[in-house]
Amino acid sequence: MMHNFKELRIWQQAMDIARFSYQITKEFPREEVFGLTSQMKISSVSIPSNIAEGCGRGTNAQLIHFLDISIGSSCELETQIILDKDFDFCSKEKFDQWTSQVNSFQRQTRVFRERLAKNNFEDVGKWMIDVGYWTLDYVK
Repeated sequence: MMHNFKELRIWQQAMDIARFSYQITKEFPREEVFGLTSQMKISSVSIPSNIAEGCGRGTNAQLIHFLDISIGSSCELETQIILDKDFDFCSKEKFDQWTSQVNSFQRQTRVFRERLAKNNFEDVGKWMIDVGYWTLDYVK
């Protein structure tokens, strides 16, 4: 079943991560344009792109596969963010905000993926699940 990726909160979060990544990398040293900056842009764009591709593939199994790729890209970006901090390319405040966004995305996407795999929901846009102290909802 095809899903409207634009309605998924995880896709919206991933878009925010990509936008934030582009904003932050503008402040990197010029010599990093073809190094870490380029890698971070590629991995950040890959996150929402894979969600969109999976939604367009037609089956939940394919969506799950592309969610896995998206999670992998977010782990790649997280590693690059840690390097960014180690190289002092951004402030601790921006580092914390960036990693918080990525970690939140990873948690919510893993839960979404597990529920999708376990229950094979066809109408994922309407359900909400209770996770500890807060609720994750996947569409606006």
